[in-house]
Amino acid sequence: MSKKKFTEEQIRLSRIAKALGHPVRIAILQLLANQSCCYHGDMSEIIPVAKSTLSQHLNELKEAGLIQGEFTPPMVKYCINRENWENTRDLLGSFIENISEVKNYC
Repeated sequence: MSKKKFTEEQIRLSRIAKALGHPVRIAILQLLANQSCCYHGDMSEIIPVAKSTLSQHLNELKEAGLIQGEFTPPMVKYCINRENWENTRDLLGSFIENISEVKNYC
């Protein structure tokens, strides 16, 4: 008997969880959710981290598909990826609901 591979849903959930796993990334998402778009330079004045650190966190969110960026020299404009965010909300909601339905608690 061979081991089962991880499902696409499990892989996607773990990628999202990793992206959400840092307070700076949560702050970025909250900031972007309250605006239509935000430039990188503006965020570095609001979020208390170095610009290089902020860039790393933005890249992590972008790789997870939670935000999107547009290069407008000399800045990059970031905003929430609405379509992926809706999918993320549904995926996380289903996951939480399925876990909540477990009747066999320790």
